[in-house]
Amino acid sequence: MHIMNNKVVLIAGGTGGIGSATAKLFAKTGAKIVLAARNREKADAIAAEINESGGEAYAVDLDVTDASSVQKMAETVVGELGRIDVLVNAFGTGMIKGIAEAEPEKAKHVLDVNVYGTILVTQAVLRHMMAEKSGKVIMLPGILGKHVMRNTSIYSASKFAVAGFTKALVEETRRYGIGFTLLYLGGVATEFWENPDVEMKVQSDKMLVPEEVAKAVYYAVSQPAPGVLNEMVIQPDSHQMV
Repeated sequence: MHIMNNKVVLIAGGTGGIGSATAKLFAKTGAKIVLAARNREKADAIAAEINESGGEAYAVDLDVTDASSVQKMAETVVGELGRIDVLVNAFGTGMIKGIAEAEPEKAKHVLDVNVYGTILVTQAVLRHMMAEKSGKVIMLPGILGKHVMRNTSIYSASKFAVAGFTKALVEETRRYGIGFTLLYLGGVATEFWENPDVEMKVQSDKMLVPEEVAKAVYYAVSQPAPGVLNEMVIQPDSHQMV
């Protein structure tokens, strides 16, 4: 039997480049996939694609900044599928802009999605994992949650917060058999770079591709007990920060 057979993998932000690639890879390993996203139409389309190719996938509504939406999502998944074995927090919004030009409302939105959203989703899922005394949580703070560069003050603040939040959770849940992974990925070719608040010219052909990131997520999740892959850094060779 495959290691992921019938495991319930919840991907928050399942319609993004990394989320959808991760969903498709895990579906091939026998996992039950839940795509939780704000864009229900896109989530339904990805789930249908997975189901048509022999996998098992479901779509569920999720607004990560709305506590009631998050709670309803977690209860729906556990109610329908019985458990959540793996949480992949693949959502997030970007901002690469000088501090003097950053609009306060947009800065708040970055923190609401990346920090508050991560707290809400993780809290809701951890309650179930702690009751089951098992689970894996994958965070994607990105390389800018470990190192900084020019014009990333607000975005890095949000991603450093995710890293600190996760490290504290390791201590808090130590008796519950839950594994936490921080993936510090540099430059992934996704729609992240199409955001008008990401003022940075990039060459997508020199970036990591979502399918390779998905393999890293799978590698982290599939570590045999009692091993836990806590941290991994993967970056394009063209712009490494170490």
